[in-house]
Amino acid sequence: MSRDVLKIDQVRIHSGSVTKEHAMREAADILEAAGAVTSAYYDAMLQREQTVSTYMGNELAIPHGTNETKDAILDSALSFVRYDDGVDWDGEKVSFVVGIAGKGDEHLDILSQIALLFSEDEEVARLKAATTAEELFALLSTVNR
Repeated sequence: MSRDVLKIDQVRIHSGSVTKEHAMREAADILEAAGAVTSAYYDAMLQREQTVSTYMGNELAIPHGTNETKDAILDSALSFVRYDDGVDWDGEKVSFVVGIAGKGDEHLDILSQIALLFSEDEEVARLKAATTAEELFALLSTVNR
């Protein structure tokens, strides 16, 4: 990838909790603000969630659109939001909601970087311990390589 898929303004930390739909809306809004998706992308995320949960384990959910809605994707980007009180994701506790938009097959590379990060318990603990968006962003820098 020639440019960074994650920028500092696409990383947020919230102290409270929200609904799954609210978390997905925020993920979509951040991607839209980054110029990566159209406003149709939120509905694409909802469609995907109806067929298969995007809960990945280790307190991580990665909401994304369906293959049929690729025209809503303008560019590759990520949003990364941590909810300190968690989000109820169909009965699973999610602390990290990572919105993903991938142009072409780029989402596969991005997903593998995120999966690697969340496969290590120490990494997840570091992500949970970060106190600022800047600190979180620094820990996530591998996704831009």
